[in-house]
Amino acid sequence: MGRLTHIDDQGKAVMVDVSQKNPQLRKAVAVGKILLAPETLRLIEENSLKKGDVLTTAEIAGIQGGKRTSELIPLCHPLAITKIAVKAELVGDGVRVTSEARCVGQTGIEMEALTATSVALLTVYDMCKAVDKSMIITAISLVQKTKQDLAAFPENSID
Repeated sequence: MGRLTHIDDQGKAVMVDVSQKNPQLRKAVAVGKILLAPETLRLIEENSLKKGDVLTTAEIAGIQGGKRTSELIPLCHPLAITKIAVKAELVGDGVRVTSEARCVGQTGIEMEALTATSVALLTVYDMCKAVDKSMIITAISLVQKTKQDLAAFPENSID
């Protein structure tokens, strides 16, 4: 493992200077899951919970959370986010959340995708906590991270 980039010579946490890096199209996808009781799954599917539409609310909350990542994680750079999409869906034993974040910038967007997924899952938890005391948020992970030079896109070339 190489040198930690967020630690200075004295061992103090610092924000990395990315000013010399070229902007690139960056994309990250994160997934996570919350395990729920069968009755809770039924209530979500029937849209019968008192707090309302769990899946749509979780998706919107995830988008909001992803946009605020640099306010929550101290050393994250504020990014010019071009897209955050969050999908919350019922699966066998819970709700799976998939979040995609994109930007054109000098540093990655994986923290935004991970934050979007986490906030969406926390929203499901909040909306279901009155009826389910056994919920478990699990398996939050980054499943894709890509970057492409802007010159790789034909629409950016001059004819």
